[in-house]
Amino acid sequence: MSRTDEEQTPSRMIAVNRRARHDYHIEERYEAGLALQGWEVKSLRAGRAQITEAYVTLKNGEAFLIGAHITPLKQTCTHEIADATRTRKLLLKRKQLNTLIGKVERAGYTLIPLDLHWTRGRAKLEIGLAKGKKQHDKRADIKERDWQRQKERILRHEA
Repeated sequence: MSRTDEEQTPSRMIAVNRRARHDYHIEERYEAGLALQGWEVKSLRAGRAQITEAYVTLKNGEAFLIGAHITPLKQTCTHEIADATRTRKLLLKRKQLNTLIGKVERAGYTLIPLDLHWTRGRAKLEIGLAKGKKQHDKRADIKERDWQRQKERILRHEA
């Protein structure tokens, strides 16, 4: 018995950074693996993660996720100290890392975590190569969204 994609999608997501699309123009997206400890995987399965305050940094040719909050479960092992906001290494291919390093250092881009999800039983982080929006860009986006909503209402009332 197989489920459709619509049924699988909600359980696939762990955490979403909704502020990212509001604060940044997202140019490209990359999917990166995460180097996690056992208790972190159990917490992710329970849906206890938050990435709204997180960001991605590049050091020594490697990518790291900083500021992501994974709340430990109460059943976490007692001999291991659980740090909820520790720096986690991102697993990317060398070619992707070189591209990201070049764009972040030379072109003035930044790396933003967009969402945390499961892919074939593995926790993955979707990161976006982004440029910051100015205040007037944010206002323009809000106006455009409101206009689209009004257009939909008008079309619904005419039909």
